[in-house]
Amino acid sequence: MSNSTPDSGRSADRRPGAARLRHLRTRLLSLAALQSDRLVNEELTRAGARKWHYAVLATLDEFGPASQAELSSRTGIYRSDMVAVIKELADRAWVERSPNPADRRQNIIVLTEQGSRQLPELDGLLARVEDEVLAPLTPSERDQLARLLAALVDHHGQAM
Repeated sequence: MSNSTPDSGRSADRRPGAARLRHLRTRLLSLAALQSDRLVNEELTRAGARKWHYAVLATLDEFGPASQAELSSRTGIYRSDMVAVIKELADRAWVERSPNPADRRQNIIVLTEQGSRQLPELDGLLARVEDEVLAPLTPSERDQLARLLAALVDHHGQAM
C-alpha cells in the first residue's frame, strides 16, 4: 500500500482504482465535491472573494436587508463565523451594517451599490467554474444532477 496522496494531475495519468470504489456513490460524490470546491475557491480567491461572501451577497440581493442571525439561518454559515464574514464584506464596502432601530443589540446588514455591482461578476465567475466542472454532462444531465443534489440537501436539512 502506498503512502502517497493523489495529486491533481490529469486523470489519464492515474491508474484505475478498485471497481468497488468507482461504484461507491458517496465516495464519488465526495470526490466530485472536492474538485468542485477547489476550483470554486481558487477562482473566488482570484476575484478577492470567498464562498461565504457570495452566499451573503446573493441572500441580501434576493431577500433584502437582514440581521446577522437571519443571514446565518438563510446561508448555513455559523453565527460565530458570520461576524467575520460581515466584517470582511463591510471592509470591501460590499455591505453596510447599521443598528436595528427595533432592537439596538442587533445589526441590520444591507447590500451596497458596490456589492450589487460585484454580485454579477461573481455570478459569471461561478457559472464558468460550473461549466468546467460539469463539462462532461449534457444540459439535461446537469438539470437532473441539480434536482438530485437539491433532493439530498433538502433531505438532510442543509441551508442552501
